[in-house]
Amino acid sequence: MSLVRSKNTKPEIQVRKLVYGLGYRYRLHSNDLPGHPDLVFKGRKKIIFIHGCFWHRHKNCKLARLPKSRLEFWKVKLEENHKRDVRIRKNLKEMGWKILVLWECELQKGLEIIERKVISFLDKQ
Repeated sequence: MSLVRSKNTKPEIQVRKLVYGLGYRYRLHSNDLPGHPDLVFKGRKKIIFIHGCFWHRHKNCKLARLPKSRLEFWKVKLEENHKRDVRIRKNLKEMGWKILVLWECELQKGLEIIERKVISFLDKQ
């Protein structure tokens, strides 16, 4: 697991390039916010998280399947990840932040869908 990145993953870099290409500017992994969001738009008070389907338990996603070995370990670990994500999003919403979560599997379907989601999210008041 030491080789698993938490920052600068391939899906994250794809989204960052897309968002930057659309003309939006952002901060990365803000240390002063719970969960260290992937993209932070302070002026808009909006955040984008780019989640891996496996690690963050994307419901009904084939990429979120459980491993075949050490099942009890993985169930506990992944359930804790999910609980932490829920708690972090709740804290951020209480602080007045609007949140968009993009999933790894969505990126595999094509960047056009992600582009529409990002524009809609960032331009909406």
